[in-house]
Amino acid sequence: MLKNIVVIVIGLLSILYLLNPGAGVFELIPDNIPGLGNLDEATAVVLLLSCLRYFGVDITNVFRKKNSRDIVKKD
Repeated sequence: MLKNIVVIVIGLLSILYLLNPGAGVFELIPDNIPGLGNLDEATAVVLLLSCLRYFGVDITNVFRKKNSRDIVKKD
């Protein structure tokens, strides 16, 4: 039960960070630093995907390449 609450809170915080309601006022790493600027957003995305996967919503399948055996031929 406690683990579910922690995962929900982390997911909500990552959504809030990605929505960026302060229009960039609250940034952990400023975006204008070359090479490092978008690491905080990337971390928020990874946390959000992990939280969704914890609850059974795995949207990472969208990005996987389909194998020829996964495709069912219809005659």
